[in-house]
Amino acid sequence: MAGLAAAFGSGAMTNSVPEFSQYTRCFLITGSNTTEAHPLIASHVMEAKERGAKIIVIDPREVQIGLLADIYLRPRPGTDVAWLNGLMNVIVTEELADQEFIEKRTEGFEEMWEVVKEYTPERVEEITGIPADDLRAAARLYAQNKPAAILYAMGITQHTTGTDNVKSIANLAMLTGNIGIPGAGVNPLRGQNNVQGACDMGGLPNVYPGYQPVTSPEAKAKFESAWGVESLPDQPGLTVVEMVNAAGEGQLRALYIMGENPLVTDPDINHTKECLEKLELLVVQDIFPTETAQLAHVILPGASFAEKDGTFTATDRRIQRVRKAVNPPGEAKADWEIICELAKKLGAKGFDFSSPEEIMAEIAKVTPSYGGVTYERLDKEGSLQWPVPSVEHPGTPYLHKEKFTRGLGRFHAVHFREAAELPDEEYPFILTTGRTMFQYHAGSMTRRSPKLEQEAPEPYVEINPSDAEKIGLNGAKRVRVSSRRGSIEVAVRLTERIKPGVVFIPFHYAEAAANALTHAALDPIARIPEYKICAVKVEPVRSP
Repeated sequence: MAGLAAAFGSGAMTNSVPEFSQYTRCFLITGSNTTEAHPLIASHVMEAKERGAKIIVIDPREVQIGLLADIYLRPRPGTDVAWLNGLMNVIVTEELADQEFIEKRTEGFEEMWEVVKEYTPERVEEITGIPADDLRAAARLYAQNKPAAILYAMGITQHTTGTDNVKSIANLAMLTGNIGIPGAGVNPLRGQNNVQGACDMGGLPNVYPGYQPVTSPEAKAKFESAWGVESLPDQPGLTVVEMVNAAGEGQLRALYIMGENPLVTDPDINHTKECLEKLELLVVQDIFPTETAQLAHVILPGASFAEKDGTFTATDRRIQRVRKAVNPPGEAKADWEIICELAKKLGAKGFDFSSPEEIMAEIAKVTPSYGGVTYERLDKEGSLQWPVPSVEHPGTPYLHKEKFTRGLGRFHAVHFREAAELPDEEYPFILTTGRTMFQYHAGSMTRRSPKLEQEAPEPYVEINPSDAEKIGLNGAKRVRVSSRRGSIEVAVRLTERIKPGVVFIPFHYAEAAANALTHAALDPIARIPEYKICAVKVEPVRSP
């Protein structure tokens, strides 16, 4: 979000998912295991492939969608800025850039080019391991097949250079004019079904709903008036890892966690647990007794998606109704009801809502991009894509049609930087983490499904056969994977899908949590942790 907002003025997916199967002629997919993590989106890519669209996959691990790729590049993990700059170097030097788009709709090209011209394909090969001629072929394929869409996920963002990676992706799209038209753009694929909606509603430490900055005096005054309060904060709060650290340091005394399980999903979870145990009050609101809930002083039972009314906003800004199918069990309540009841007990005003529809009416009043969204329209039209500034507005299938949200799109000059922790003699492997098709996030729901658990019942590590030979695996079925922060034992899967020198562990399994190994180094701008790279060692575990 930070990278796209800096480049375009808006930090959201630029296109609609149905555009991929209708219009897109070339996909550049990177840092996304699309078929396993976003299978419905992948189905649109497959439809496009059937009508002749080209696919470029760039990922250190051989992900499933790579089977469809016309070109598959496998860089060294953490070198994304280098190969992105390399693609742009080829496009400019071979005169494949969209000069008219650059001149009319962007700024900062010359400053960007001063950096990019240093990243020749040969230099990029030295940094990333991608053969220079393969990089050239990918650059040509992307630039010469317009409209082209870039799809990416946490493999790009979960780095200390995550914001730089996204700025570089934005550079590439603008360089070729692949923005502001159907089927072409920059498309971050969200990790959960309502992440976009949560961000839209201000579920971030630096903005009010609709991405209105807390540092803006005008926005502050607007929300003080709308909510009937005085002295709203005018400085950003803390991000997830920063909150955990503040708890450990005694600077944060209470924490309220809703629908999240940081004792599986946060980096360096041994440290996370130590910090959460120091809180004077930990409240967990969830639908199941998660690992984090075991530490809570108070548990508030929430309702699942099937037990409440409301809306979800999908990854392509698509606002959709959620309709209650069954009543919540026991004392469980919809999240909005719990929050309103708690607010009233704390003496707050303005929480006298009787339905989610009333809440949406307030959202429309204070959030310009949702200004024309009503339940009546959603019931009639099925969905709306923001921005929807008025009730007459039909919604916006793709962004930046005639101008960027910030006016001119901005190129950024971005140099390659190494990851925070690299392999050494003691910890010779790079660990990267990710998802599987049959488990979801922390496993709080999917691991309670017998059929899904049957498909993917245990944690494992993928390791290249050449590495297995080097460490003397000799048929051992289990290994101990250790970092400077922790150690876990997991089953072994030998596979060429993973490059030599790299190992992969899915993060869904609390009994051998990959995040016991990861570290909490943060991107300096977005403050996102570097889940995708840390140094580990792997040792065989012999049966007694």
